[in-house]
Amino acid sequence: MSRRAVVLVVALLLAGCSGPPRSTPDVPSRGPLNNTDVMFLQMILPHHRQGVELAALGHTKGGRAELVRLAAAIEATQRDEAEMLAGVLADSGAPPSPAATGGEDPHAAHGGLPGTSELQVAALKATTGTEFERRFLNTMMAHQGDAIRLAKMEVAGGADKRLVDLARRIEQSRTAQIEQMQKLLDATPR
Repeated sequence: MSRRAVVLVVALLLAGCSGPPRSTPDVPSRGPLNNTDVMFLQMILPHHRQGVELAALGHTKGGRAELVRLAAAIEATQRDEAEMLAGVLADSGAPPSPAATGGEDPHAAHGGLPGTSELQVAALKATTGTEFERRFLNTMMAHQGDAIRLAKMEVAGGADKRLVDLARRIEQSRTAQIEQMQKLLDATPR
């Protein structure tokens, strides 16, 4: 790939990592949140919070400048998105999680995305150097793949325009991030 193409990809990634446009909170919803909107919020918020934790590891422990910059951008984006999403969920009056209602998990029927386990996070924290970068990139690509699946669910069935628009941006930016991370992984020494 030419240097110009690499610069373009990085610029696009960083643009996609800049968080939701400032106008997002001003976009009116199409009415009250539907079940898909609430489910999306309840599932994506803990996912984003864990993404911030993972990206912070890449930002602080990564060796290559490209990896550190990408991880820092992911960390900032997901922190901003989580803050906005938490506000929407709080304003909706819906519980922060299905467990908060004391009932059965209504998300279980959706396959309950497995997420990144505490063991995986601990193993990532315990590694350094090239092993860390390889493990980080693989973990983060899987994590962002889960975000894409959640975003597609919201796009397909959500009613709130702000959330559907954000879900579309999540799908696009996470796809670009995965592509960039795959290139970084391919360039990681064995």
